[in-house]
Amino acid sequence: MAVSLKPLNQQIIVITGATSGIGLSTAREAAEAGAKLVLAARSEDDLTTLAKEIRSAGGAASTVVADVGNQDDVRRIAEAAIADFGRIDTWVNNAGVSIVGRLEEVAIEDSRRLFDTTYWGVVHGSLEAAKHLKERGGALINVGSTASDRAFPLQGMYCAAKHAVKGFTDALRLELEEEKAPISVTLIKPAGIDTPYTEHAKNYLAEQPKLPPPVYTPDEVANAILQAATRPMRDVYVGGGSKMLSTMGKIAPRLTDKYMELAMFEQQKSDQPAHDRQGALHRPGGGLRERGAHPGYVMKTSLYTRAALHPVVTGVVLGVAGAMIFGGRQALLSSRAGS
Repeated sequence: MAVSLKPLNQQIIVITGATSGIGLSTAREAAEAGAKLVLAARSEDDLTTLAKEIRSAGGAASTVVADVGNQDDVRRIAEAAIADFGRIDTWVNNAGVSIVGRLEEVAIEDSRRLFDTTYWGVVHGSLEAAKHLKERGGALINVGSTASDRAFPLQGMYCAAKHAVKGFTDALRLELEEEKAPISVTLIKPAGIDTPYTEHAKNYLAEQPKLPPPVYTPDEVANAILQAATRPMRDVYVGGGSKMLSTMGKIAPRLTDKYMELAMFEQQKSDQPAHDRQGALHRPGGGLRERGAHPGYVMKTSLYTRAALHPVVTGVVLGVAGAMIFGGRQALLSSRAGS
């Protein structure tokens, strides 16, 4: 069955992890585009503030205080969407938490908590979304990571969870396609994104963690998510760095290992001592912040991602540019021949 997705201004969109980083940026952009939103997060105060912001700008939003690691909470998100708006058109599984530290030092209870949110939250949300989206069709969008394809040190459990998210998403897509369900299933794979991610991570290091370069703004991920909400896509890499690292890991895995060993340990440590080691692993992060405190350069756009999202436009632009270059070269040769 062909998948048909509505324009954003006709959609009801569920977003988990809606009060911080990528989720917050996506919620604001979707509201500006005219979508009606169902916002889910652990912080009631932040949800209330965000919904008030959206409504005051003329948008529509309902909120659900939910821990996505709890399946009953996720059911309540779907129930709120149906009760308030009558349907669901797009479901974005964005909520996630992380841990920074060597695997041998990380407490098992912390690792289990990470998986509850970052992996099981996606499972709960995807299965709940699929039940509703089968009725009218729509988009299921799971936020993975470059870590879905390539593991790196000091965030081993996060990488394991994102690998699991990829495996689950790919398998669910196959099963839904085989039964001809009218659902588009997309996995978003961001590179490092300047969100409060490192501040919200449970930190086992002596230093405050930071993201390795290249780092992009959360707006780039929000743009990719909302593109996938209106046009079926399989995978979207956000940031050329994400695609490059994934490709390197596939074609030269041992060389990539050596690069990781040489560079990635120090690139994930700032020159500041650790603070608030607990982060948001076991509690809401709070603050309604899209951006983090990345100490280095943050790229505002990814030319690679923009080209991947708009291949036809990119092809036309490159074709026109090529024609202009060729035409200019021919004119130059003609002028030389005539002189």
